[in-house]
Amino acid sequence: MTTSRQSKGFIELEWICPNCNSRNRGPVKTCQNCGAPQPEDVQFYAPAEAKVIQDENAARLASLGPDIHCAFCGTRNPANATTCSQCGADLKEGKARQAGGEVARAPETAQVTCANCGEVNPAGQTMCARCGAPLPRAGKPSAEEKPGAGAPAQGPATKRKFPAWVILGGVIAFLAVICIGVYLLFAPSKTVNATVSDVYWQTAVPLQEIQAVRYSDEAGSPPAGAYDVSCHEETQQVCVEKTIDKGNGYAEVVQECHDETTQYCSYTLDEWKTVQTFTLEGHDLTPVYARPSVAKGQRLGGEMLTLTVFFSDGRETYSYTPESLTEFQRFAVGSSWTLHLNALGGVVEVESNE
Repeated sequence: MTTSRQSKGFIELEWICPNCNSRNRGPVKTCQNCGAPQPEDVQFYAPAEAKVIQDENAARLASLGPDIHCAFCGTRNPANATTCSQCGADLKEGKARQAGGEVARAPETAQVTCANCGEVNPAGQTMCARCGAPLPRAGKPSAEEKPGAGAPAQGPATKRKFPAWVILGGVIAFLAVICIGVYLLFAPSKTVNATVSDVYWQTAVPLQEIQAVRYSDEAGSPPAGAYDVSCHEETQQVCVEKTIDKGNGYAEVVQECHDETTQYCSYTLDEWKTVQTFTLEGHDLTPVYARPSVAKGQRLGGEMLTLTVFFSDGRETYSYTPESLTEFQRFAVGSSWTLHLNALGGVVEVESNE
């Protein structure tokens, strides 16, 4: 499978200061809030609203590759540097940052609230437009990130999120409705004495024969026994966009495409098909089945049996479906039974009074 890769440009990443939890631009080597240096193993994130870099100088820096951390003082240096900008040491002993992995994109968030002044800022900003404080990561507010009393109300509206207790309550209510429905259908609610007024049975015997069934453009290989087979392949290009970490606070947005080929086949299969169903019915306790003649290339399918018992208490008529022929044959017409009914009037259980 051949894969093609096309660069769509570079984007600036961001990192979270482990010292103060502030959000910083990827190329910035020290935290804008507390001044702590960017750790060697810091994780870069894709901003919620990442834009392809248009500035040629920034794009050139992004394309250099992973930064090198000085082996002597730990200072972060660009990939094309040969000596440390801090201590002058030879960077041959330095350690290049990890690069090449796919960077997860942050979830789309309409706004970010400043923890310092409560100002609501667009998700793409890293510094508060009101007080200049570093903003927390979009979509991951801390416990302190609640708007202050003087925070303005304007700003894009966020999608409302329901508290966990509301969701849990909804689930419990749904389950309660299910339980009530089951109870109404299966739990006995009252009993009545009734006699068997009628019994009814119906039998069905399907007659089947081999028929040629044509299938067209089925994905995959034809099954065993297929004939008149014709197959063709269709190729479709599938593309996936990825954000690849460059190891220097930037990422390259690439589109990877590959061809996926699927085989489609048309074929004929000989299958058993029901051509006629022979039914019999009666109002006694001895069901019988039709015995149609079977020609060459034909067979009888699975026999089917339907059983129903009707009860009457002088005012209402109730129907009941026995689970087996043995049970059915207990219901002689005129025999007395106790019926256990559910809240909807359906027969749940029966007991003989004789």
